Amino acid sequence: MDAATADPESGSPGAGDGRLDRFEALLAAGETIEPRDWMPDGYRRMLLRQIAQHAHSEIIGMQPEGAWLTRAPSLHRKSVLLAKVQDEAGHGLYLYAAAETLGVDRAELLDALHRGRQRYAATFNHAALTWADTGAVAWLTDGAAVVNQAPLCHTSYGPYGRAMRRVCQEEAFHVRQGYDLMRALCEGTPAQREMAQDAVNRWWLPAVALMFGPPDTVVPGADQGTAAFGARVSRQAIAWGIKRHTNDELRQRFVDHCVPQAERLGLTLPDPGIRWNEERGHYDFGPIDWDTYREALGDDTHIARQRLAHRIAAHEDGAWVREAAAAYAAREEAR
Repeated sequence: MDAATADPESGSPGAGDGRLDRFEALLAAGETIEPRDWMPDGYRRMLLRQIAQHAHSEIIGMQPEGAWLTRAPSLHRKSVLLAKVQDEAGHGLYLYAAAETLGVDRAELLDALHRGRQRYAATFNHAALTWADTGAVAWLTDGAAVVNQAPLCHTSYGPYGRAMRRVCQEEAFHVRQGYDLMRALCEGTPAQREMAQDAVNRWWLPAVALMFGPPDTVVPGADQGTAAFGARVSRQAIAWGIKRHTNDELRQRFVDHCVPQAERLGLTLPDPGIRWNEERGHYDFGPIDWDTYREALGDDTHIARQRLAHRIAAHEDGAWVREAAAAYAAREEAR
């Protein structure tokens, strides 16, 4: 790749002294890039964007389930949900720490989130309306996260990959917790079973669509400029080893995992197009209405504004903790 002619995602001017060759040799050898290694500007920007969005999604993603902590039906369910929400906060911290190795301060990332300059996964702009939603979120959304994130344990940037190994271990427990909750509801009263089905009806498509992102190929009817840019970014991420699979490959893997699980639960996934394709060896599923989900990706919805307002309020309310920790660290350093 000629650095002088690369696009904004991949450009790295001033790399004509052999550093780019060494960088690409490390990737070709399957080695990880570490913080002190030289890297193209585009590689650093792409990592920062992806890791920041991932971190923001973890801490915003606490909100739909966190709203049910005081309404859990038993002490056992409350303790399980509390542990899960705490895990999500920890995931955010792992990822912010990984982003800081790229030369950005955590406060800058949070400020960018609060000012709307950086995004989080729009999946969490859906409301958790019933107790069953906490199970559907863990089973479907966290299940999609595991499929999406497990390959990132082997991403080309070392700190990100190491953070993801810990995140994925915990996310796997979350998926099991969600499946267990849905199983309990499905084996309960008709009203509980109906509540479980209703939650799946509302969370299936957000998980399939928004947790994996738009298709990696330009599809008819899509915004051609946006779709082409997304496809180009995805190809570059794979070329750099940041991603290992396309969005569509991961989406297919998720559907293949979930359909048998739903059958065991006795739940119907809200997609009449789902059927086993013997020739492909995969489940077919219906097309995604990306126009509908493009609206969900926007920031100007009631729930999106509410999510961000809660995050900002929590940040401001915790200012005294950060100030106290900084004062303590300064005192210890002065000793």
